[in-house]
Amino acid sequence: MKTKKLLLISVLILAVVVSGCGGSRSTATGDKTEPKKVLTISWPLDVGPLNPHLYRPNQMFAQDFIYDSLVEYGEGGAVNPHLAESWSISPDGKIYTFTLRQDVYFSDGSKFNAQIAKKNFDAVLVNRERHKWLELVNQIDKVNAAGQYTLEIIFKNPYYPALQELSLIRPLRFLGEAGFPEDGNTAEGVKAPIGTGPWMLSEYKQNEYAIFSRNPYYWGRRPKVDQVVVKIIPDGETRAIAFERGDLDLIFGSGLISLHSFSQFRDSGKYQTMISGPVATRFLAINSNRGPTREHAVRVALQHGVNKQSLIDSIFYGIEVKADTLFSPQVPYSDLGLQPYEYDAGKAKSILESAGWVQTAGQEFRQKNGQLLELDFSFDIADDVQKALAEALQGELKKIGVKINLIGEERQSYQQRQKEGTFNLIFGETWGAPYDPHSLVSSMRVPAHADYQAQAGLPMKAAIDAKITEVLLSTDERERQELYRYILSTLHEQAVYLPISYSTNLAVFHNNITEVLFDPQKFRIPLVDVDIK
Repeated sequence: MKTKKLLLISVLILAVVVSGCGGSRSTATGDKTEPKKVLTISWPLDVGPLNPHLYRPNQMFAQDFIYDSLVEYGEGGAVNPHLAESWSISPDGKIYTFTLRQDVYFSDGSKFNAQIAKKNFDAVLVNRERHKWLELVNQIDKVNAAGQYTLEIIFKNPYYPALQELSLIRPLRFLGEAGFPEDGNTAEGVKAPIGTGPWMLSEYKQNEYAIFSRNPYYWGRRPKVDQVVVKIIPDGETRAIAFERGDLDLIFGSGLISLHSFSQFRDSGKYQTMISGPVATRFLAINSNRGPTREHAVRVALQHGVNKQSLIDSIFYGIEVKADTLFSPQVPYSDLGLQPYEYDAGKAKSILESAGWVQTAGQEFRQKNGQLLELDFSFDIADDVQKALAEALQGELKKIGVKINLIGEERQSYQQRQKEGTFNLIFGETWGAPYDPHSLVSSMRVPAHADYQAQAGLPMKAAIDAKITEVLLSTDERERQELYRYILSTLHEQAVYLPISYSTNLAVFHNNITEVLFDPQKFRIPLVDVDIK
């Protein structure tokens, strides 16, 4: 309680320091006073150094504010022109030639052209090891500036998801010349976050706030508000209180507030609320390489021992729907008719009994050869949805005799645990469009990812990885479908993923905020069209 009170006090002080809610601030210009529209949102983590070519601790939505991609992923899976106004692909599928827009400037007024685009690609390619999860980077042989506004990307092999992955928020977006370190290598940082996107960073206090102002040189649709203030509030309850008090205009995303808080806001009639369509699959990764979950029987019993619909009804308030497979059947190559693991506590108990995990009279939990059926379950303590789910799942699995040790951790420790594989159960989500399924299965081959760690104990892990490499380079549609069938059906049969629901993005905003929209990419917060009445 003391921590939450201190957080709330910090939020209130910050509200005075950086801005008021949904409003207009006046700025003097000679004898003229012009109103400035300031939109205030919140995030649980600092936005980070905003390096376009790297990952954590950079926050994806903020990188997307500042930096543009060559192409843009749109509704229905369409890949649309963006910094590249057109492109062509050679007959052998190995050379992509992009014609760049000629009216693009960075936020410092410098020109965007093929030379600076190449410099950005080279900065990523010189650090291939950091990006090996993304097959796009592995497959790029070299990049040429074939003219002032002509960029040529030469691939080692034809790579079917190339355009989709060129639309990703990172790592292949573009930093201005003045942002590069002297040696041109951005792996250790950038001088300043200079991009061609709609926003630029104008003020920043680490772990407190970041202020983004309109980029005066932006080539695209001009944002309707002048500034976006991002307040760093780690706690979801404190964030909800700040919104009610009017210190935030908009809450946008997943896991930022509890679903209980969202339903209260929705049902109050005082605010505007929105729920996106399904954007990804929320699941548990079950570690096949650690403790009792090494056993296939234990993993299968866990699948049958979770009453997903009960969780959906009691925790999600109708906001999400039950998931039965790692990828929704609507995801390309994923409509495979896989047989769901239906909830059946009796069957779960029987499977465990047959595997030697017995529960004698008077015992709460099962044992085998003197070992307790005890699993470590890690979750992100800042994610209100994960916390509620973890506590409910602990109760669910106790009913079949499984002891769950909940480990709620700060984001950095939680992510380190994913990399090291020091978990039996851990939350995960698929990445949604345009990553699924190709980018996610690509990352399954990289030890620094929880997916790799969860699969590491499977006897056919090497075969799965080989099939992933094969499918990403396949040029035959029928062959590609069969390869995905092997990969996804094998993972399903091995029960290393326990799908829970199809997750959504949520938005809660005050009545004076208009034009709030969702994006096909779940990691974007699209604010260009948002206005304040």
